[in-house]
Amino acid sequence: MRGREFDLLDFRQSWGEDWLYFRDDTGRLTSVRARWTDAGEPDPFQQIAAGRCAFRAADLLRLVDLMREMNT
Repeated sequence: MRGREFDLLDFRQSWGEDWLYFRDDTGRLTSVRARWTDAGEPDPFQQIAAGRCAFRAADLLRLVDLMREMNT
C-alpha cells in the first residue's frame, strides 16, 4: 500500500500502539499501525540511523533469545 492515500475514519490507541482505521478497496474496515504511515510519530532510531542500519541491537538480541528457545 506504499504511496497510496486513504480516507482516515478513526485513530485509536490499542495495545500501546496508535492505529489508523480506513476502508480498503473492497470497502472492508482495515487498520494499520500509525507509525507505519506518515501520520505517526517518526521513529527516533530510524531518524538517527538514516538508512545505515537495518536492525536495532535490542531486536537482534531478542531474535537470538527466540532462536535459543526454539532449539531447547
